[in-house]
Amino acid sequence: MKEEDLSRIKRYPIVEYLERKGTKPVRRTPAYALYRSPLRAETHPSFKVDTEKNLWIDYAEGRGGSVIDLCMRLENCTLSEAIRRLGQTAPDDTAYSSRKDFAQNNCQPAMTVNGTRRLISISDTLPPHLQEYLTKVRCINLEKAKPFLKCVSYEVRGRRYQAIGFANLSEGYELRDNGSFKGTIAPKDITPICTDRQSEHTTDKTQPVCVFEGFMDFLSFLSMKEEVANQCLVMNSVSNVARTVRYLNDRHLTYIRTFLDNDDAGRMATNDFIIAGFKVEDMSVHYKDFKDFNEFHVSRVHEQNKQKWQVQTRMSVTEQKESKKSKQVKHKMR
Repeated sequence: MKEEDLSRIKRYPIVEYLERKGTKPVRRTPAYALYRSPLRAETHPSFKVDTEKNLWIDYAEGRGGSVIDLCMRLENCTLSEAIRRLGQTAPDDTAYSSRKDFAQNNCQPAMTVNGTRRLISISDTLPPHLQEYLTKVRCINLEKAKPFLKCVSYEVRGRRYQAIGFANLSEGYELRDNGSFKGTIAPKDITPICTDRQSEHTTDKTQPVCVFEGFMDFLSFLSMKEEVANQCLVMNSVSNVARTVRYLNDRHLTYIRTFLDNDDAGRMATNDFIIAGFKVEDMSVHYKDFKDFNEFHVSRVHEQNKQKWQVQTRMSVTEQKESKKSKQVKHKMR
């Protein structure tokens, strides 16, 4: 098959394909369409089509993909047969535009810097400049954070770099340096975290799972709390919503607290969890004036330090006055 023919098939709008199958959406917005899953009988809609990207996701299963993947599932056929069938019904031309290549079954491509990032070493010891960034800029309690962090050394075009590394479920790493760099040592995945008092099998399912967008938000939460009793999960990207849903569903965890960013992507991800049937406590209402949870945490620490300084200043002034009075009394007694 010619590449342009395959590209045309991938652009075949999923909502149009479903309509030809007699499946109509329960809800429709300019950005997505929501269905009762065509893959099984259900009363609660858990099947969503992103009409801008022309991708679908089944929240109950935590899986999704392109129109080709959907055809294979619905019609129980092979990849080549799905392409042939869709080729017979796909429009010859469509105003719909999308990315050229879709990752099947919601798998994500390896993320590298122009394909040249090479892992050199992983260490338990963070160098001073990265420690200072965490404590001074991000206001992270280093002692609490250290068990979750590594120093990742890597090479790009012959130059070596160091970054803070946060491991994920697939043994990849989320990277952050003391500047503006954010990246990944593939593969990209979520990071579930159990507390010292828990294991994956002893988790109290009546307690909410705290879901964070990035690891700096999780470390902020860790720094704020004397003790963390809840199971936590770091998505490492809102693009990992499907993976998060699948992980939680597999463990029958239905109650979550979301600590996501105050932007459209964060709000959409929170809404996706609600659509997927979770009981969701949206914690972003508590830091609505800030970009994300870490920014809220940093502001909170600065305010606390300011108040401490003001108290210390008042005490110092009072002590100076008392010392002056004491000297005056002693002078009079002479």
